[in-house]
Amino acid sequence: MRVFLTGISCVGKTTIGEKVADLLGVRFFDLDAEVETFFGTSIERLQMRFLTTHAYRNEAAKALIDLLRRPESQDSVVALPPSGLMGAYLRAIKKTNGITVALRDLPENILQRITFYDMDSNPIEKVLTRDEKRLYLREIKKDITYFRKTYERAHLQVDISGMGVDQAARKVKETLDVFVRGLAGG
Repeated sequence: MRVFLTGISCVGKTTIGEKVADLLGVRFFDLDAEVETFFGTSIERLQMRFLTTHAYRNEAAKALIDLLRRPESQDSVVALPPSGLMGAYLRAIKKTNGITVALRDLPENILQRITFYDMDSNPIEKVLTRDEKRLYLREIKKDITYFRKTYERAHLQVDISGMGVDQAARKVKETLDVFVRGLAGG
């Protein structure tokens, strides 16, 4: 089984995705890491080569297509970017047998997990001021609104509000198990 996890930035796709993959006994892939490996540069540097995010996504989708062709991704969990169910990414996913899962959480919880990276994808420490927290919370809420319709395309939507990583991963796995049983007619 191939599972695609999506959701807004910092919702927990990578961290929870790794745990879900462990629970399912399959490999885990982070599409951001795959894009960087495929193109040999950081996401930010790759994005700078394009005038629009649409053009960038079309190019980055080549890394997803490459991943989906590899036998080791046949049974796996793949963490997608927030736009993973849009455009070229969605077209690539539709050509495979996979289950799409959108993770949802409260904006305040997502703000607590916010992470920052430099231009070369190295994590950087940043302590947010009260004003910065307010601004980032507003941006998170905008992202939730912007991607809401897109995430409705997912086979499953899993609300992980207030859950730790292990509990969220178990909820995703249980939701997948119910969905797969339903597909099998029992």
